[in-house]
Amino acid sequence: MKYRIFYSISILLLICLGLFGGQSFSQTINSSDLSNVRVDDLSDEQIKAYLAQAESSGLSESQMEQLALERGMPATEVEKLRQRIERLESIPSAKGGASISIRDNERQLADPSQPLGGDTLLSDSLSKKDSLRSKIFGAWLFQGVTPVFEPNLRIATPQNYVVGSGDQILIDIYGQSEEDHTLTVSPEGTINIPYVGVVSVSGMTIEQATARITSQLSTVYSAIRTGATKVRVTLGNIRSIRITVVGEVVKPGSYTLPSVATAFNALYFSGGPTENGSFRNINIIRNGKVIGTLDIYDVLVNGFFPENIRLEDQDVLMVPPYESRIEVDGEVKRPAIFELKGGETFERLLTYAGGFTEDAYKARIRVIKRTDREQRIEDLLSSQFAQYTPQSGDKYTVNRILERFENRVTIEGAVFRPGDYELSPGLTLSMLLKKADGLKEDAFLNRGYVLRLKDDMQTEQLSFDVSGIMAGTTPDIELKREDVVTIASIFDLREVYTVDIDGEIRSPGQFAYAEGMTLQDLIMQAGGFRESATGRRIEISRRVKNADARSQSAQTAEVFQVFADKDLRKADQDFVLMPFDKVVVRTATGYETQKTVRIEGEVLFPGPYTVTRKDERISDIIKRAGGFTPYAYVTGASLKRGGTLDTAKAAETSADKAERELQKQDEYDRMLALKQLQSDANTVDEVSISRNINNDFVGINLERIIKKPGRRGDLILEDGDVIRVPKELQTVKISGEVLAPSTAVYSPSKGFKQYISQAGGFSSKALRKSAYVLYANGSVKSTSRFLFVNNYPPIKPGAEIFVPQKEVKEPMSPQQWLGIGTGVASLAAIILTMLR
Repeated sequence: MKYRIFYSISILLLICLGLFGGQSFSQTINSSDLSNVRVDDLSDEQIKAYLAQAESSGLSESQMEQLALERGMPATEVEKLRQRIERLESIPSAKGGASISIRDNERQLADPSQPLGGDTLLSDSLSKKDSLRSKIFGAWLFQGVTPVFEPNLRIATPQNYVVGSGDQILIDIYGQSEEDHTLTVSPEGTINIPYVGVVSVSGMTIEQATARITSQLSTVYSAIRTGATKVRVTLGNIRSIRITVVGEVVKPGSYTLPSVATAFNALYFSGGPTENGSFRNINIIRNGKVIGTLDIYDVLVNGFFPENIRLEDQDVLMVPPYESRIEVDGEVKRPAIFELKGGETFERLLTYAGGFTEDAYKARIRVIKRTDREQRIEDLLSSQFAQYTPQSGDKYTVNRILERFENRVTIEGAVFRPGDYELSPGLTLSMLLKKADGLKEDAFLNRGYVLRLKDDMQTEQLSFDVSGIMAGTTPDIELKREDVVTIASIFDLREVYTVDIDGEIRSPGQFAYAEGMTLQDLIMQAGGFRESATGRRIEISRRVKNADARSQSAQTAEVFQVFADKDLRKADQDFVLMPFDKVVVRTATGYETQKTVRIEGEVLFPGPYTVTRKDERISDIIKRAGGFTPYAYVTGASLKRGGTLDTAKAAETSADKAERELQKQDEYDRMLALKQLQSDANTVDEVSISRNINNDFVGINLERIIKKPGRRGDLILEDGDVIRVPKELQTVKISGEVLAPSTAVYSPSKGFKQYISQAGGFSSKALRKSAYVLYANGSVKSTSRFLFVNNYPPIKPGAEIFVPQKEVKEPMSPQQWLGIGTGVASLAAIILTMLR
C-alpha cells in the first residue's frame, strides 16, 4: 500500500505538468492549484507516460503528499486515483512475456539484487506475516486504514493548544463595541491587530494568547476593563506540522498532519506496528528527548489514552521491536498473541485476554515454554496466577471442563417429572421418587431397576420392588453419582392391542384397540359402510388362547356371525370387540357393479358397452353395435381378455389409437413364447397354443359365432373384454428361417409352400416340421406330420408364417471322441473276455 500511495501522489503531481502547459516541474509544484484536478478526465496513457518522470523527480513520498494536500487536492479525487493505479498496477516488460508490477519495480529500486517478477515468494512471505499479524492483540485496530488523514476541524479550541506560525486566530469583539478580525500568525510568531498593533503569540497556549490579546485590546477599547465589551479568541484554520514515524511500523516516513493531531493519530495514519513492532512502548521524542510513551493497550483495555500527547512540529514517533510476546489459546474470551511489559503477571495477561469463558477449566493451565534447545511443558495452577511471570515465547492453553457431572442422578420412565436431579448427601430412591412428583398411574409396580456405574466404569443393575419402596416395606436404596433409575410403564411391557377390519368398508386397515370398543365403533373409525356392504352378515374371527395342542382337530380361531345396523343406531345389538379381532364386512347379496366391455374396429357403433346380463355373449354385443361395416374382416376378429376396463378412459380412446397400440405389441416376447411350443408341436392343440402365445388374446371364430349364436365358441363376456374387428387384410408375412423374409400379397390360391417359395425358400437352418402360422385373430396352427410328410396349416389373410431354427449342436471335441473310443475298446475287451 505504501508504494501505491507514493506512485499515486507522484503521478498526480506529474499530471499537473500536462494540465498547466510547459512549466517546469519545480514551477508546477510551487504554483499549481490541484483543487480543480479531475481524475476521471485523465487517460491511462497519460498516467503511464508520467510514471517514469515520477521516479526521477527527487522528491520523497511525504513531500509529494504534502504538496498535494497544500495545493487543494480533494480527498475523493485522491481515492479515485488510487483505484486507477490498482487497475494499472502491472506494466508490460520491454522484452515481452512477463510483466513487472509497480511493487516489483519499487522493490528493485530498493534492492537491485532482488529479481523482478518474484511475486510468488513475496506473496508467501506476506501471507505468513499477515497471518501472524492477524493473531496479535490490537492489530485489527489498524486494518483497513484509509491513507487520507481527515481530522475534524470543527472541534472546540483546546485551551492547552500552543499557537504557532501559520495558525489562524479569530478575534470577536462584542458588547458596546462590535468588531471581528481573522488574523494569521506570521513566521515571526506575531499577529497584527488593526488599531492595536503587533502582538506576539507564538509559543503561548490559546489561553495565554487570549489573555495577552485582551490586554492589548483594552488599550483601545476601554469598555473591556469595565466588562461592557467582551473579547473571544478562537482558532480558525490550523497550521500543518511535520512529524516523523520510524521503527517497526507498516509505513514509516515523514508526515504532514494538522497541528491538533495526537500521537495515536500519527500511528494510525502510518498503518500501525508491524508483526514485529511493539504495541506497549511507543516513544514520543521531541527535541531529542522522550517526552512520553504511548501504550495502545490503554485504549484496547480501558478505552482511553493517558499518554496520548498532542504532537508538535518535528516530533518523532519511534516504534521499537517488541520485548516479550505470549500467546493465549483455548477457553478465553480473546485468544490472541499479547505483549507484556516487565513485571506483569499471568493475572494481568488474563485481563488482556478478557478472562475465562464459561466452559474454561481454571484449576490448571497448560504452558509450553521454549528453552535454549527444545520445548518444555508445565502446569500453571490457579493459586499461582497472581505471582507467575510469563516469559516471551510462552503459549498458554486453557482447556474445557469435562463433559460430566459430579453430583447427578437420573430418573426416567413412568414418573411425572423425569430428568436429571442433584445428588444431595444421603439421597435415597424414595426421596428421588418424591422429587419427581411421584409415580404415574400407568407405572409398573412390581419391578424397577437402577443402572449404576461401578468404579472400574462397568455397569451393574439393581432391581427393586416399586410398590414396596413407595410403601416403605422394602429397604430403601441409597443412590450414587450417575445412577439411572427406570420405572417402566405397563404399556411398555404389553403388546400393542389392535383390531383389523376388511371388506366392504371405506377405509379398511388396522386400528388401535381400546377397552370396551364395539363393532359399530370400529366401523365408524373405518369411515363407515360402503354402498355394497351388508350389515346382516359380518364375520368376526377371534384368537383361541386355550387350544388343545395334542388334538389334530383343535380349534384355531373362534368365528362370530354378527348383525350391525347400517345406520349405526342400534346400540343394543352392538358387539364388544376383543384385542386382535379381525372383522370382515361382506358384500350384499345380489349387489353387482356395472361391467364394461369394448368393441373396436369395423362395426357400425364402436365403443364401450355395459354388460346387461350375466350370460351376455359376443354375439349379443355385435348386435348391439349394429353389425359389421362393408370393410370388416370377420375372420380376423380377436378377443382381448386380461384386465378391468376403465370406462372413462376407454371412452376417450379412439379405434385408431387402439389399433396402433395393438401393432406395438412386443414381437420378441411373442416369438419366445412360440419357440417353447416347437419341441412338441404335434401334441399341442390350437387353443393351448393361442393361450401360451399371449394370455391376453383368445382366438375366436367370429364368423361361426355370428352364424350360430349361443353355441360353443360364443363366449360369455367378462369385465374389461375388448373385441376388435379389423379391416379386410390383404397381406401375409413370412419370417424366420427363410432366405428372404418379406410380406406377400394374399392370394386364396396360394398355400404354405407357395408363400415360402415367394420368400426364397427354406434356409439351411430351417426346422420345417415345427413351422407354424399365427392368424389375425390371435390363434396359432403348427405343422403336423403323417408318415414322414409335413402337413402345413392353411393360410388366411393377415396371417404370419414363422419358420423356426434348428437346434445348434456343437461338434464333438477330440477329447470326446477319445473318450468314446476308449469306452468302445473297453466294451469290446469285456465281450472278448466273456466269450473265451
